[in-house]
Amino acid sequence: MQILLIDDEIELVSTLAERLRLRGYDADWVTNWEDALKKASEKKYDLAILDVKMPKIGGFQLKKKLQALYPDMKYMYMTGHGSEDDFNKGSSESRVIDYLVKPVKIETLMNKINLAKKD
Repeated sequence: MQILLIDDEIELVSTLAERLRLRGYDADWVTNWEDALKKASEKKYDLAILDVKMPKIGGFQLKKKLQALYPDMKYMYMTGHGSEDDFNKGSSESRVIDYLVKPVKIETLMNKINLAKKD
């Protein structure tokens, strides 16, 4: 499974990608929406994990842009500022697998990714 992680917190996103790679996942990361669209145009990803709150364009808006270009991609949201309303909005969208609250435990993330593979 090809995974793209998008989060403006460079230490978090680079660490998550490295930890996933150490566990056998193919994971790339970027820190903004422009780089996310560029990466997605260069490589086919099965799953994008999007931070909800980022400068300029957050995860909800970025998902719409990615989905217009890549309708088969699946999505997870991740946030440190989540509310029940955000969870309900995010998890009800098409092709959204889950909505995770930071800090995300690597085991939890791997379990969610494995569930996404089966979907």
